[in-house]
Amino acid sequence: MLRRLLSLVDDYLVLWVALAVAVGVTTPRLAAVTAYSTPILAAMVGSVSLTLSVADFREVPTRSLRPALVGHAAMPLVAFAVARLLGLSPALTAGFVVLGGVTPELVTPVMTELADGDTALASAVLVLAGVGSVALLPVAAALFVGGVAVDSARIVEELLVAVVAPMLLAVAVRTRFPAAVGRYDDDYPAVAALLVVVVIGGVAAANADLLRSAALPVVAAGALTLNVAGYGIGWTLGRDLPAPRRVATTLSVGMRDFAVAAALVVAAGFPAAAALPAVAFGVVELATSAALARYWSD
Repeated sequence: MLRRLLSLVDDYLVLWVALAVAVGVTTPRLAAVTAYSTPILAAMVGSVSLTLSVADFREVPTRSLRPALVGHAAMPLVAFAVARLLGLSPALTAGFVVLGGVTPELVTPVMTELADGDTALASAVLVLAGVGSVALLPVAAALFVGGVAVDSARIVEELLVAVVAPMLLAVAVRTRFPAAVGRYDDDYPAVAALLVVVVIGGVAAANADLLRSAALPVVAAGALTLNVAGYGIGWTLGRDLPAPRRVATTLSVGMRDFAVAAALVVAAGFPAAAALPAVAFGVVELATSAALARYWSD
């Protein structure tokens, strides 16, 4: 019964995220969830990473990794440009920069599989970008975030504790005990999806006033612009790759982990408004990636 409920969350994640936003806006007390952002984020990252082993990375040629990683490194700059183009406040700009610099969306390998792409490549980019974000995000924040106090040490600490450590630990456990861990492969993404819903509900509750304000349509437009720009960058950089790897590159650059971004800005002490771009991006990204997966798989 529990497995069936979890699968319903995973299969209809975009609807659950939209519902979580709606419930959060109407139930402000759910903002209490944000106090537990770090452990929830660690559990979410660890759950998905349990599907990955060292062998997955050995299958991927280095040449195929470069386009996705270059595109990933460019996304904070793209996010900053989008925020400046829209004339957003420093807090919202910070939220976009963080969104650009976090890992690809944790379900990118799943969406890549649905799109007939190279799942091994998407998985490798996910882990490498997660580790690389420890350096990328503080640098991006220092370069592009003005008007908001940024504690780079706290950003690094949160990334190490909530992203890198659970990711590496989970990969190590999967590599050491492949049979035992692999028995539950169908459940790990569903557990992560459930935690995504919890995080987004809490962040929406903490930003209920902003989500009701006139700022939301502008932020949503920025989220869509960033998402589409990421797809375009990934598709362009992957032009010399075989079709399955080009698909993986496109999704890995265009899909940003909105739940990680939302939890990170809360845990790292950014203004509450900095989480709004992640909330808007989550709904946009899940809808566009599902549409692309359906198009490519037809």
